[in-house]
Amino acid sequence: MAAVPRGQPFDPPVETSFARRRIGMVAVLSPLVWPGQAALLAWIISDMIAGRDLPWHAIPAFLALACLRAPLDWLSMRHAQAAARTLVASLRHRLIAATVARCPGGKDGTNAAEIASLLGEKATLVAVWAERVVPIQARVMVVPLAILLLVASQSWTAALALALTGPAIPLFMALIGYGARAVARAQLVETGALNRLLIDRVAALTDIRLLGAEGLAMQDLAARSTSLRERTMKVLGLAFLSSTVLEFMAALGVAMVAVQMGLSLLGLVSWGGWGGPISPFGAVFVLLITPDFYQPLRDLASVWHDRAGAEAALAEYRAEIGRDLPAIPGLWTAPGRMADGPLDWRDLVLEPCPGLRIPVADGRIAAGEAVALVAPSGAGKSSLLLALCGLAPVASGTIRMGGLPLADDTAAAIRTALGWIPQSPRFPSGSLRQFLTGGDDVPAERLAQVLRQVRAEGIVAALPDGLDTRLGETGGGVSGGEARRLLIARALLNPPRILLADEPTADLDADTAAAVVQALLALRRQGTGVLVATHAPALVAAMDRRLDLQAAMELAG
Repeated sequence: MAAVPRGQPFDPPVETSFARRRIGMVAVLSPLVWPGQAALLAWIISDMIAGRDLPWHAIPAFLALACLRAPLDWLSMRHAQAAARTLVASLRHRLIAATVARCPGGKDGTNAAEIASLLGEKATLVAVWAERVVPIQARVMVVPLAILLLVASQSWTAALALALTGPAIPLFMALIGYGARAVARAQLVETGALNRLLIDRVAALTDIRLLGAEGLAMQDLAARSTSLRERTMKVLGLAFLSSTVLEFMAALGVAMVAVQMGLSLLGLVSWGGWGGPISPFGAVFVLLITPDFYQPLRDLASVWHDRAGAEAALAEYRAEIGRDLPAIPGLWTAPGRMADGPLDWRDLVLEPCPGLRIPVADGRIAAGEAVALVAPSGAGKSSLLLALCGLAPVASGTIRMGGLPLADDTAAAIRTALGWIPQSPRFPSGSLRQFLTGGDDVPAERLAQVLRQVRAEGIVAALPDGLDTRLGETGGGVSGGEARRLLIARALLNPPRILLADEPTADLDADTAAAVVQALLALRRQGTGVLVATHAPALVAAMDRRLDLQAAMELAG
Protein backbone atom coordinates (compact mmCIF):
# COMPACT_ATOMS: atom_id res chain seq x y z
CA MET A 1 0.00 0.00 0.00
CA ALA A 2 1.43 3.40 -0.99
CA ALA A 3 2.51 5.76 1.74
CA VAL A 4 0.22 8.73 2.35
CA PRO A 5 1.47 12.30 2.75
CA ARG A 6 1.69 13.83 6.20
CA GLY A 7 0.90 17.47 6.93
CA GLN A 8 0.92 20.36 4.49
CA PRO A 9 2.52 23.81 4.30
CA PHE A 10 0.74 26.87 5.65
CA ASP A 11 0.75 30.06 3.58
CA PRO A 12 -2.34 32.28 4.02
CA PRO A 13 -2.73 34.57 1.00
CA VAL A 14 -2.89 37.78 3.03
CA GLU A 15 0.50 36.95 4.58
CA THR A 16 2.26 37.01 1.22
CA SER A 17 4.30 40.12 0.55
CA PHE A 18 2.29 41.01 -2.55
CA ALA A 19 -1.07 41.01 -0.76
CA ARG A 20 0.22 43.00 2.20
CA ARG A 21 1.94 45.49 -0.10
CA ARG A 22 -1.26 45.99 -2.09
CA ILE A 23 -3.37 46.54 1.03
CA GLY A 24 -0.74 48.89 2.47
CA MET A 25 -0.46 51.01 -0.67
CA VAL A 26 -4.20 51.71 -0.67
CA ALA A 27 -4.33 52.26 3.10
CA VAL A 28 -1.69 55.03 3.20
CA LEU A 29 -3.15 57.16 0.40
CA SER A 30 -5.89 58.83 2.43
CA PRO A 31 -3.71 59.93 5.42
CA LEU A 32 -1.18 61.46 3.02
CA VAL A 33 -3.84 63.77 1.56
CA TRP A 34 -4.17 65.68 4.85
CA PRO A 35 -0.70 67.34 4.74
CA GLY A 36 -1.75 68.91 1.44
CA GLN A 37 -4.92 70.25 3.03
CA ALA A 38 -2.94 71.44 6.05
CA ALA A 39 -0.53 73.34 3.79
CA LEU A 40 -3.46 75.15 2.15
CA LEU A 41 -4.96 76.03 5.55
CA ALA A 42 -1.58 77.24 6.83
CA TRP A 43 -1.26 79.39 3.71
CA ILE A 44 -4.67 80.97 4.31
CA ILE A 45 -4.05 81.56 8.03
CA SER A 46 -0.52 82.93 7.56
CA ASP A 47 -1.79 85.43 4.97
CA MET A 48 -4.51 86.49 7.39
CA ILE A 49 -1.91 86.98 10.16
CA ALA A 50 0.27 89.05 7.82
CA GLY A 51 -2.73 91.16 6.74
CA ARG A 52 -2.53 90.06 3.11
CA ASP A 53 -5.48 89.36 0.86
CA LEU A 54 -7.17 86.00 1.41
CA PRO A 55 -6.03 83.47 -1.25
CA TRP A 56 -9.51 82.46 -2.39
CA HIS A 57 -8.19 80.02 -4.99
CA ALA A 58 -6.80 77.88 -2.13
CA ILE A 59 -10.29 77.13 -0.84
CA PRO A 60 -11.46 75.09 -3.92
CA ALA A 61 -8.19 73.15 -3.77
CA PHE A 62 -8.78 72.38 -0.08
CA LEU A 63 -12.35 71.18 -0.81
CA ALA A 64 -11.14 69.08 -3.75
CA LEU A 65 -8.64 67.29 -1.52
CA ALA A 66 -11.36 66.79 1.12
CA CYS A 67 -13.59 65.19 -1.53
CA LEU A 68 -10.67 62.97 -2.55
CA ARG A 69 -10.20 61.56 0.97
CA ALA A 70 -13.69 60.01 1.16
CA PRO A 71 -13.33 57.68 -1.85
CA LEU A 72 -9.78 56.82 -0.78
CA ASP A 73 -11.06 55.81 2.67
CA TRP A 74 -13.82 53.76 1.05
CA LEU A 75 -11.36 52.10 -1.33
CA SER A 76 -9.02 51.24 1.55
CA MET A 77 -11.85 49.73 3.62
CA ARG A 78 -13.21 47.78 0.65
CA HIS A 79 -9.77 46.41 -0.17
CA ALA A 80 -9.13 45.35 3.42
CA GLN A 81 -12.56 43.71 3.76
CA ALA A 82 -12.02 41.76 0.54
CA ALA A 83 -8.62 40.60 1.83
CA ALA A 84 -10.20 39.57 5.14
CA ARG A 85 -12.89 37.53 3.39
CA THR A 86 -10.29 35.86 1.19
CA LEU A 87 -8.08 34.98 4.13
CA VAL A 88 -10.88 33.59 6.32
CA ALA A 89 -12.35 31.59 3.42
CA SER A 90 -8.91 30.17 2.64
CA LEU A 91 -8.21 29.26 6.26
CA ARG A 92 -11.58 27.61 6.73
CA HIS A 93 -11.34 25.71 3.46
CA ARG A 94 -7.85 24.43 4.18
CA LEU A 95 -8.68 23.53 7.79
CA ILE A 96 -11.78 21.58 6.76
CA ALA A 97 -9.89 19.87 3.94
CA ALA A 98 -7.01 18.96 6.27
CA THR A 99 -9.38 17.67 8.97
CA VAL A 100 -11.52 15.63 6.60
CA ALA A 101 -8.46 14.12 4.91
CA ARG A 102 -6.92 12.81 8.12
CA CYS A 103 -7.20 9.22 9.16
CA PRO A 104 -9.60 8.91 12.11
CA GLY A 105 -7.55 6.24 13.87
CA GLY A 106 -4.67 6.86 16.26
CA LYS A 107 -4.25 8.45 19.64
CA ASP A 108 -3.64 11.97 18.30
CA GLY A 109 -6.99 12.60 16.66
CA THR A 110 -8.81 15.84 15.95
CA ASN A 111 -11.23 17.34 18.46
CA ALA A 112 -14.45 18.57 16.84
CA ALA A 113 -14.98 21.32 19.46
CA GLU A 114 -11.55 22.82 18.84
CA ILE A 115 -12.09 22.72 15.07
CA ALA A 116 -15.48 24.42 15.50
CA SER A 117 -13.83 27.12 17.61
CA LEU A 118 -11.21 27.71 14.90
CA LEU A 119 -13.90 27.90 12.23
CA GLY A 120 -16.00 30.28 14.32
CA GLU A 121 -14.82 32.92 16.75
CA LYS A 122 -11.11 32.44 16.07
CA ALA A 123 -11.65 32.95 12.34
CA THR A 124 -13.37 36.22 13.25
CA LEU A 125 -10.23 37.33 15.07
CA VAL A 126 -8.19 36.67 11.95
CA ALA A 127 -10.71 38.63 9.84
CA VAL A 128 -10.40 41.62 12.15
CA TRP A 129 -6.62 41.39 11.84
CA ALA A 130 -6.72 41.46 8.04
CA GLU A 131 -9.40 44.15 7.92
CA ARG A 132 -8.02 46.55 10.51
CA VAL A 133 -4.54 45.65 11.72
CA VAL A 134 -2.81 45.16 8.36
CA PRO A 135 -3.88 48.60 6.97
CA ILE A 136 -2.95 50.30 10.24
CA GLN A 137 0.45 48.64 10.28
CA ALA A 138 1.06 49.96 6.76
CA ARG A 139 0.16 53.49 7.90
CA VAL A 140 2.48 53.20 10.89
CA MET A 141 5.35 52.34 8.56
CA VAL A 142 4.77 55.28 6.17
CA VAL A 143 2.70 58.15 7.61
CA PRO A 144 4.80 59.07 10.71
CA LEU A 145 7.98 59.16 8.62
CA ALA A 146 6.31 61.37 5.99
CA ILE A 147 4.98 63.72 8.68
CA LEU A 148 8.38 63.85 10.37
CA LEU A 149 10.05 64.91 7.10
CA LEU A 150 7.44 67.60 6.48
CA VAL A 151 7.82 68.92 10.04
CA ALA A 152 11.61 68.90 9.67
CA SER A 153 11.27 71.06 6.55
CA GLN A 154 9.85 73.85 8.74
CA SER A 155 11.36 73.32 12.21
CA TRP A 156 14.25 71.24 13.38
CA THR A 157 13.22 71.55 17.04
CA ALA A 158 9.70 70.25 16.37
CA ALA A 159 11.14 67.37 14.34
CA LEU A 160 13.51 66.61 17.23
CA ALA A 161 10.56 66.45 19.67
CA LEU A 162 8.72 64.02 17.40
CA ALA A 163 11.85 61.95 16.84
CA LEU A 164 12.36 61.59 20.59
CA THR A 165 8.79 60.75 21.60
CA GLY A 166 7.75 58.71 18.53
CA PRO A 167 10.11 55.69 18.89
CA ALA A 168 9.30 55.38 22.58
CA ILE A 169 5.72 54.42 21.74
CA PRO A 170 6.52 51.29 19.65
CA LEU A 171 9.14 50.34 22.24
CA PHE A 172 6.67 50.36 25.13
CA MET A 173 3.99 48.70 22.99
CA ALA A 174 6.40 45.93 22.00
CA LEU A 175 7.23 45.27 25.64
CA ILE A 176 3.53 45.12 26.47
CA GLY A 177 2.89 43.06 23.35
CA TYR A 178 5.05 40.17 24.51
CA GLY A 179 2.82 39.75 27.52
CA ALA A 180 -0.34 40.37 25.49
CA ARG A 181 0.54 37.61 23.03
CA ALA A 182 0.91 35.01 25.77
CA VAL A 183 -2.28 36.13 27.52
CA ALA A 184 -4.24 36.12 24.25
CA ARG A 185 -3.00 32.63 23.41
CA ALA A 186 -4.06 31.39 26.84
CA GLN A 187 -7.49 32.96 26.34
CA LEU A 188 -7.96 31.20 23.00
CA VAL A 189 -6.90 27.87 24.47
CA GLU A 190 -9.44 28.35 27.27
CA THR A 191 -12.12 29.20 24.69
CA GLY A 192 -11.47 25.91 22.88
CA ALA A 193 -11.51 24.01 26.17
CA LEU A 194 -14.87 25.53 27.12
CA ASN A 195 -16.33 24.63 23.71
CA ARG A 196 -15.06 21.07 24.05
CA LEU A 197 -16.50 20.74 27.56
CA LEU A 198 -19.86 22.14 26.47
CA ILE A 199 -20.17 19.74 23.53
CA ASP A 200 -19.22 16.78 25.72
CA ARG A 201 -21.77 17.73 28.36
CA VAL A 202 -24.57 18.22 25.82
CA ALA A 203 -23.80 14.84 24.21
CA ALA A 204 -23.86 13.14 27.63
CA LEU A 205 -26.88 15.08 28.94
CA THR A 206 -29.07 11.98 29.26
CA ASP A 207 -26.41 10.08 31.19
CA ILE A 208 -25.76 13.09 33.43
CA ARG A 209 -29.44 13.25 34.36
CA LEU A 210 -29.64 9.50 34.99
CA LEU A 211 -26.62 9.71 37.30
CA GLY A 212 -27.92 12.82 39.05
CA ALA A 213 -24.70 14.67 38.22
CA GLU A 214 -26.30 17.92 37.03
CA GLY A 215 -24.75 19.89 39.88
CA LEU A 216 -21.24 18.62 39.18
CA ALA A 217 -21.62 19.35 35.46
CA MET A 218 -22.77 22.89 36.25
CA GLN A 219 -19.79 23.37 38.55
CA ASP A 220 -17.41 22.31 35.77
CA LEU A 221 -19.02 24.73 33.31
CA ALA A 222 -19.01 27.53 35.88
CA ALA A 223 -15.32 26.97 36.65
CA ARG A 224 -14.41 27.01 32.95
CA SER A 225 -16.52 30.10 32.35
CA THR A 226 -14.88 31.90 35.26
CA SER A 227 -11.43 30.99 33.98
CA LEU A 228 -12.30 32.29 30.50
CA ARG A 229 -13.69 35.52 31.95
CA GLU A 230 -10.53 36.08 33.98
CA ARG A 231 -8.29 35.50 30.97
CA THR A 232 -10.44 37.81 28.85
CA MET A 233 -10.14 40.56 31.46
CA LYS A 234 -6.36 40.15 31.41
CA VAL A 235 -6.37 40.67 27.65
CA LEU A 236 -8.52 43.79 28.00
CA GLY A 237 -6.34 45.07 30.84
CA LEU A 238 -3.24 44.85 28.69
CA ALA A 239 -5.09 46.56 25.86
CA PHE A 240 -6.00 49.49 28.13
CA LEU A 241 -2.44 49.63 29.44
CA SER A 242 -0.99 49.91 25.93
CA SER A 243 -3.51 52.66 25.08
CA THR A 244 -2.62 54.59 28.22
CA VAL A 245 1.10 54.49 27.46
CA LEU A 246 0.53 55.63 23.90
CA GLU A 247 -1.81 58.48 24.83
CA PHE A 248 0.64 59.76 27.42
CA MET A 249 3.56 59.79 25.02
CA ALA A 250 1.46 61.27 22.20
CA ALA A 251 0.08 64.00 24.46
CA LEU A 252 3.59 64.80 25.65
CA GLY A 253 4.90 65.11 22.09
CA VAL A 254 2.00 67.24 20.86
CA ALA A 255 2.30 69.50 23.93
CA MET A 256 6.02 70.06 23.37
CA VAL A 257 5.46 71.02 19.73
CA ALA A 258 2.37 73.14 20.49
CA VAL A 259 4.15 75.18 23.17
CA GLN A 260 7.08 75.90 20.90
CA MET A 261 4.86 76.84 17.91
CA GLY A 262 2.71 79.05 20.12
CA LEU A 263 5.72 80.90 21.50
CA SER A 264 7.05 81.28 17.98
CA LEU A 265 3.78 82.78 16.72
CA LEU A 266 3.77 85.22 19.67
CA GLY A 267 7.31 86.21 18.79
CA LEU A 268 8.69 85.07 22.15
CA VAL A 269 11.32 82.77 20.63
CA SER A 270 13.54 83.52 17.66
CA TRP A 271 14.90 80.06 17.01
CA GLY A 272 13.59 76.66 15.94
CA GLY A 273 13.53 77.23 12.19
CA TRP A 274 16.33 76.67 9.76
CA GLY A 275 18.59 79.72 10.16
CA GLY A 276 16.20 81.73 12.28
CA PRO A 277 12.67 81.85 13.70
CA ILE A 278 9.86 79.65 12.42
CA SER A 279 7.65 81.36 9.86
CA PRO A 280 3.93 81.77 10.62
CA PHE A 281 3.16 79.38 7.77
CA GLY A 282 5.59 76.82 9.19
CA ALA A 283 4.23 77.13 12.73
CA VAL A 284 0.60 76.70 11.67
CA PHE A 285 1.50 73.88 9.27
CA VAL A 286 3.44 72.01 11.96
CA LEU A 287 0.60 72.46 14.48
CA LEU A 288 -1.92 71.04 12.02
CA ILE A 289 0.02 67.92 11.00
CA THR A 290 1.72 67.01 14.29
CA PRO A 291 -1.33 65.09 15.68
CA ASP A 292 -1.31 62.97 12.51
CA PHE A 293 2.21 61.86 13.37
CA TYR A 294 0.76 59.99 16.36
CA GLN A 295 -2.61 59.02 14.85
CA PRO A 296 -1.43 55.77 13.18
CA LEU A 297 0.22 54.79 16.47
CA ARG A 298 -3.04 55.53 18.30
CA ASP A 299 -4.90 53.37 15.80
CA LEU A 300 -2.38 50.59 16.30
CA ALA A 301 -2.88 50.75 20.06
CA SER A 302 -6.65 50.48 19.60
CA VAL A 303 -6.21 47.19 17.73
CA TRP A 304 -3.23 45.90 19.69
CA HIS A 305 -5.25 43.26 21.52
CA ASP A 306 -6.92 42.30 18.21
CA ARG A 307 -3.46 41.83 16.74
CA ALA A 308 -2.35 39.66 19.66
CA GLY A 309 -5.52 37.55 19.45
CA ALA A 310 -5.22 37.16 15.68
CA GLU A 311 -1.58 36.11 15.91
CA ALA A 312 -2.49 33.51 18.51
CA ALA A 313 -5.38 32.27 16.32
CA LEU A 314 -3.11 32.11 13.25
CA ALA A 315 -0.60 30.11 15.28
CA GLU A 316 -3.36 27.61 16.09
CA TYR A 317 -4.35 27.45 12.43
CA ARG A 318 -0.74 26.79 11.45
CA ALA A 319 -0.41 24.06 14.07
CA GLU A 320 -3.70 22.38 13.16
CA ILE A 321 -3.35 22.54 9.37
CA GLY A 322 0.29 21.51 9.44
CA ARG A 323 -0.05 18.62 11.88
CA ASP A 324 2.06 15.68 10.79
CA LEU A 325 -0.75 13.13 10.59
CA PRO A 326 -1.44 10.50 7.91
CA ALA A 327 -4.05 11.33 5.29
CA ILE A 328 -6.89 9.15 3.97
CA PRO A 329 -5.91 7.81 0.53
CA GLY A 330 -8.16 8.63 -2.41
CA LEU A 331 -10.45 10.94 -0.46
CA TRP A 332 -11.03 13.38 -3.34
CA THR A 333 -11.10 10.69 -6.05
CA ALA A 334 -14.41 9.82 -7.72
CA PRO A 335 -15.35 6.19 -6.91
CA GLY A 336 -16.18 5.17 -10.46
CA ARG A 337 -17.17 1.50 -10.70
CA MET A 338 -17.75 -0.20 -7.35
CA ALA A 339 -15.12 -2.78 -6.48
CA ASP A 340 -16.28 -6.39 -6.23
CA GLY A 341 -14.81 -9.67 -5.07
CA PRO A 342 -13.17 -10.95 -1.88
CA LEU A 343 -11.33 -8.62 0.49
CA ASP A 344 -7.87 -9.87 1.46
CA TRP A 345 -4.69 -8.57 3.02
CA ARG A 346 -1.13 -9.87 2.97
CA ASP A 347 2.04 -9.09 4.98
CA LEU A 348 0.23 -6.22 6.66
CA VAL A 349 1.97 -4.14 9.34
CA LEU A 350 -0.32 -1.58 10.96
CA GLU A 351 0.88 1.81 12.18
CA PRO A 352 -1.96 3.22 14.32
CA CYS A 353 0.31 6.04 15.50
CA PRO A 354 3.91 7.09 14.76
CA GLY A 355 6.43 4.75 16.38
CA LEU A 356 3.98 1.89 16.97
CA ARG A 357 3.83 -0.98 14.48
CA ILE A 358 1.61 -4.06 14.74
CA PRO A 359 2.03 -7.03 12.36
CA VAL A 360 -1.23 -8.87 11.72
CA ALA A 361 -1.97 -12.28 10.28
CA ASP A 362 -2.97 -12.57 6.63
CA GLY A 363 -6.67 -12.84 6.04
CA ARG A 364 -9.47 -13.01 3.50
CA ILE A 365 -13.22 -12.58 3.49
CA ALA A 366 -15.58 -13.18 0.60
CA ALA A 367 -19.20 -12.26 -0.02
CA GLY A 368 -21.71 -14.40 1.86
CA GLU A 369 -19.41 -15.53 4.68
CA ALA A 370 -19.08 -14.37 8.27
CA VAL A 371 -15.71 -14.11 9.99
CA ALA A 372 -14.91 -13.25 13.60
CA LEU A 373 -11.72 -11.26 14.17
CA VAL A 374 -10.40 -12.30 17.59
CA ALA A 375 -7.43 -10.93 19.54
CA PRO A 376 -6.64 -9.40 22.93
CA SER A 377 -7.25 -5.70 23.47
CA GLY A 378 -4.57 -3.61 21.81
CA ALA A 379 -3.64 -6.32 19.33
CA GLY A 380 -4.85 -4.25 16.37
CA LYS A 381 -8.44 -5.40 15.67
CA SER A 382 -9.89 -1.90 15.36
CA SER A 383 -6.81 -0.63 13.52
CA LEU A 384 -7.07 -3.50 11.03
CA LEU A 385 -10.72 -2.73 10.27
CA LEU A 386 -9.87 0.94 9.76
CA ALA A 387 -6.95 -0.01 7.50
CA LEU A 388 -9.18 -2.27 5.39
CA CYS A 389 -11.42 0.77 4.79
CA GLY A 390 -8.43 2.89 3.90
CA LEU A 391 -9.01 5.00 7.01
CA ALA A 392 -5.84 4.12 8.93
CA PRO A 393 -2.18 4.11 7.88
CA VAL A 394 -0.18 0.97 7.36
CA ALA A 395 3.60 0.62 7.44
CA SER A 396 3.76 -2.09 4.78
CA GLY A 397 1.77 -4.82 3.13
CA THR A 398 -1.09 -4.93 0.61
CA ILE A 399 -4.88 -4.75 0.84
CA ARG A 400 -6.92 -5.91 -2.15
CA MET A 401 -10.56 -6.27 -3.10
CA GLY A 402 -11.28 -8.44 -6.09
CA GLY A 403 -7.63 -8.13 -7.11
CA LEU A 404 -7.81 -4.32 -6.95
CA PRO A 405 -5.05 -2.98 -4.63
CA LEU A 406 -5.97 -0.25 -2.15
CA ALA A 407 -4.26 2.94 -3.36
CA ASP A 408 -5.07 6.60 -3.94
CA ASP A 409 -6.78 5.92 -7.27
CA THR A 410 -8.72 2.83 -6.10
CA ALA A 411 -9.57 3.61 -2.45
CA ALA A 412 -12.89 5.32 -3.30
CA ALA A 413 -14.08 2.36 -5.40
CA ILE A 414 -13.19 -0.07 -2.61
CA ARG A 415 -14.79 2.03 0.14
CA THR A 416 -18.01 2.27 -1.87
CA ALA A 417 -18.33 -1.51 -1.61
CA LEU A 418 -17.76 -1.58 2.16
CA GLY A 419 -20.00 -0.97 5.14
CA TRP A 420 -18.51 0.25 8.42
CA ILE A 421 -19.80 0.05 12.00
CA PRO A 422 -17.30 1.67 14.41
CA GLN A 423 -17.32 1.48 18.18
CA SER A 424 -18.18 5.18 18.42
CA PRO A 425 -20.61 5.92 15.57
CA ARG A 426 -20.96 9.37 14.01
CA PHE A 427 -24.06 10.74 12.32
CA PRO A 428 -24.46 13.36 9.57
CA SER A 429 -26.52 16.52 9.97
CA GLY A 430 -29.64 15.15 8.23
CA SER A 431 -32.56 13.33 9.77
CA LEU A 432 -32.35 9.76 11.02
CA ARG A 433 -34.64 8.66 8.18
CA GLN A 434 -32.25 10.11 5.58
CA PHE A 435 -29.32 8.41 7.29
CA LEU A 436 -30.96 4.98 7.43
CA THR A 437 -32.28 5.00 3.87
CA GLY A 438 -29.37 6.83 2.24
CA GLY A 439 -31.93 9.19 0.69
CA ASP A 440 -33.73 6.34 -1.14
CA ASP A 441 -37.51 5.95 -1.12
CA VAL A 442 -37.88 3.00 1.25
CA PRO A 443 -41.45 1.84 2.09
CA ALA A 444 -42.46 2.51 5.69
CA GLU A 445 -43.26 -1.18 6.22
CA ARG A 446 -39.78 -2.24 5.13
CA LEU A 447 -38.15 0.37 7.38
CA ALA A 448 -40.26 -0.70 10.38
CA GLN A 449 -39.43 -4.37 9.72
CA VAL A 450 -35.67 -3.69 9.72
CA LEU A 451 -35.90 -1.64 12.92
CA ARG A 452 -37.75 -4.49 14.62
CA GLN A 453 -35.16 -6.94 13.33
CA VAL A 454 -32.36 -5.14 15.21
CA ARG A 455 -34.67 -4.23 18.14
CA ALA A 456 -34.35 -0.50 17.36
CA GLU A 457 -38.05 0.36 17.12
CA GLY A 458 -38.04 1.43 20.78
CA ILE A 459 -35.01 3.66 20.15
CA VAL A 460 -36.83 5.53 17.39
CA ALA A 461 -40.05 5.77 19.41
CA ALA A 462 -38.16 7.41 22.31
CA LEU A 463 -36.70 10.14 20.09
CA PRO A 464 -38.52 13.49 20.15
CA ASP A 465 -39.28 13.54 16.40
CA GLY A 466 -38.98 9.84 15.65
CA LEU A 467 -37.33 9.17 12.32
CA ASP A 468 -37.20 12.92 11.61
CA THR A 469 -34.89 13.52 14.58
CA ARG A 470 -31.44 14.96 13.94
CA LEU A 471 -29.12 13.10 16.29
CA GLY A 472 -26.09 15.33 15.87
CA GLU A 473 -22.54 14.22 15.20
CA THR A 474 -22.13 12.10 18.34
CA GLY A 475 -25.68 10.70 18.36
CA GLY A 476 -27.12 12.76 21.20
CA GLY A 477 -30.08 10.94 22.76
CA VAL A 478 -28.92 7.39 21.97
CA SER A 479 -26.29 5.24 23.65
CA GLY A 480 -23.31 3.65 21.91
CA GLY A 481 -25.05 0.28 21.66
CA GLU A 482 -28.23 1.88 20.30
CA ALA A 483 -26.22 3.82 17.73
CA ARG A 484 -24.56 0.61 16.50
CA ARG A 485 -27.97 -1.05 16.13
CA LEU A 486 -29.07 1.87 13.95
CA LEU A 487 -25.96 1.38 11.82
CA ILE A 488 -26.79 -2.32 11.39
CA ALA A 489 -30.31 -1.31 10.33
CA ARG A 490 -28.78 0.98 7.74
CA ALA A 491 -26.63 -1.88 6.44
CA LEU A 492 -29.73 -4.11 6.15
CA LEU A 493 -31.51 -1.44 4.09
CA ASN A 494 -28.45 -0.83 1.90
CA PRO A 495 -26.44 -4.08 1.92
CA PRO A 496 -22.73 -3.54 1.17
CA ARG A 497 -20.44 -6.10 -0.44
CA ILE A 498 -18.50 -6.45 2.82
CA LEU A 499 -19.55 -5.20 6.26
CA LEU A 500 -16.83 -4.41 8.81
CA ALA A 501 -18.14 -4.20 12.38
CA ASP A 502 -16.13 -3.27 15.48
CA GLU A 503 -17.64 -4.80 18.66
CA PRO A 504 -21.25 -4.60 17.38
CA THR A 505 -22.71 -6.31 20.48
CA ALA A 506 -20.79 -4.33 23.10
CA ASP A 507 -22.91 -2.67 25.80
CA LEU A 508 -25.97 -4.76 24.85
CA ASP A 509 -27.98 -7.13 27.02
CA ALA A 510 -28.08 -10.81 26.04
CA ASP A 511 -31.46 -10.68 24.24
CA THR A 512 -30.59 -7.57 22.24
CA ALA A 513 -27.13 -8.94 21.42
CA ALA A 514 -28.76 -12.12 20.11
CA ALA A 515 -31.04 -10.01 17.90
CA VAL A 516 -28.03 -8.14 16.53
CA VAL A 517 -26.26 -11.44 15.79
CA GLN A 518 -29.32 -12.62 13.86
CA ALA A 519 -29.35 -9.34 11.92
CA LEU A 520 -25.71 -9.83 10.96
CA LEU A 521 -26.45 -13.38 9.84
CA ALA A 522 -29.37 -12.03 7.81
CA LEU A 523 -26.91 -9.78 6.01
CA ARG A 524 -24.73 -12.80 5.28
CA ARG A 525 -27.71 -14.63 3.81
CA GLN A 526 -28.31 -11.63 1.53
CA GLY A 527 -24.79 -12.11 0.13
CA THR A 528 -22.88 -9.61 2.30
CA GLY A 529 -19.56 -10.66 3.77
CA VAL A 530 -19.42 -9.90 7.49
CA LEU A 531 -16.14 -9.32 9.35
CA VAL A 532 -16.61 -8.54 13.05
CA ALA A 533 -14.00 -7.71 15.67
CA THR A 534 -15.31 -9.02 18.95
CA HIS A 535 -14.60 -10.51 22.36
CA ALA A 536 -18.12 -11.97 22.74
CA PRO A 537 -18.06 -15.82 22.67
CA ALA A 538 -21.66 -16.01 21.41
CA LEU A 539 -20.89 -13.78 18.43
CA VAL A 540 -17.69 -15.70 17.65
CA ALA A 541 -19.59 -18.98 17.77
CA ALA A 542 -22.24 -17.67 15.36
CA MET A 543 -19.68 -16.81 12.68
CA ASP A 544 -18.56 -19.26 9.99
CA ARG A 545 -14.94 -19.07 11.10
CA ARG A 546 -12.56 -17.04 13.21
CA LEU A 547 -9.35 -15.22 12.42
CA ASP A 548 -6.98 -15.00 15.36
CA LEU A 549 -4.46 -12.13 15.35
CA GLN A 550 -2.77 -13.20 18.60
CA ALA A 551 -0.20 -15.39 16.84
CA ALA A 552 1.04 -12.43 14.84
CA MET A 553 1.34 -10.39 18.02
CA GLU A 554 3.41 -13.09 19.68
CA LEU A 555 5.74 -13.18 16.69
CA ALA A 556 6.02 -9.42 16.80
CA GLY A 557 6.88 -9.53 20.49
